[in-house]
Amino acid sequence: MCYLTDSEYALGSRFLFLSMAIIVIQNDLASFEKGNDIKIKEPYTALLTTMENRAIAERQQLKKYMRKQRLHVTRLEKTETFSSYLYVCNGREEQRNYFNPTIRTKVASIIYELMHQALPTIKSPYK
Repeated sequence: MCYLTDSEYALGSRFLFLSMAIIVIQNDLASFEKGNDIKIKEPYTALLTTMENRAIAERQQLKKYMRKQRLHVTRLEKTETFSSYLYVCNGREEQRNYFNPTIRTKVASIIYELMHQALPTIKSPYK
């Protein structure tokens, strides 16, 4: 049964998947900084850092909106196949189950979106 409005669900799910994307970007950034296989790391780390900064700024805005609406998202359980999250808004609760490959697709989509936003803003220090 759906207890949340579409806008409440959209806000909570964007926050949830954006938070996951930030974790992926931070892990990738750490891998690039440690990686010995990469000859020129700077362009990649600049891109990832810009993406991370944009994502964190957006997540802060989402947190403000969520606080105003008293919306919280909490992970309940995770199995190999599904992850369950509880959305609570103004005393109304709704549990959503996500197929893990679907989560991966949504996070990848957000990463592509952040990459698309970040690329035009990165300037080469070599020009």
